[in-house]
Amino acid sequence: MLDAGGAAVGAVLLIFSNVRVGDTATIRCNVSSWFVAPEFRSFGSLFVSKALSRKNVTYFNVTPAPHTLPLVRAQGYSQYNKGVFVAAPALSRGSDAARATVAIARAGDRSAAAIEASEHELLLDHAGYGCTSVLCTAADGVHPFVFRPRVFKGIIPCVQLVYCRAVDDFVRLSGPIGRFLAMRGRPLVVIDGNGPVAGLTGKYFEGKMPKYFKGPDQPRFGDLAYTETAMFGV
Repeated sequence: MLDAGGAAVGAVLLIFSNVRVGDTATIRCNVSSWFVAPEFRSFGSLFVSKALSRKNVTYFNVTPAPHTLPLVRAQGYSQYNKGVFVAAPALSRGSDAARATVAIARAGDRSAAAIEASEHELLLDHAGYGCTSVLCTAADGVHPFVFRPRVFKGIIPCVQLVYCRAVDDFVRLSGPIGRFLAMRGRPLVVIDGNGPVAGLTGKYFEGKMPKYFKGPDQPRFGDLAYTETAMFGV
């Protein structure tokens, strides 16, 4: 917060989370938004740079407004996501030979015993945010997924992929997951990427939902856990 004589004249909204990248725990921060009162705008750059100064934290911006992009780049951010792929996974059989079954993750779910406690907690947290948390059981084990309900182009119900271990897992299990979602009125899945996703039926939209990061660990596609997208549907 930016303070002037005991009054709040600026604020940066930050969402910190502790996540794992491979075998290493890492801290990341979704920079949600910021504001400085007009008469204190000269302090804006210094104010924001102070908020983004931790070297051990990966900062990322998942909803940059178009007019802020020059400032985002000047702050040292790099773009890692250039667009989104809108898939119709129910039309895909996937490449997994086993028949997968899908169940909504909840406290006490027997399938949850097959995943790490941290992932089970993530599923429960995001279900509490209004996301659809899913466990998909396949021949090689249980795979967690989180989807955020959205409306594509303002009229078409869909979901956005918020969390999975790897996008390849979603592609491989896309058939049963897609049918599970379609039966709940969400036939389309929005996936971050830099081009079409091989193995899925759909269309890539260049320039939609660009995302930026700065820090030691570039975010991977298929992981928007504990961001404003997951928590608030932004």
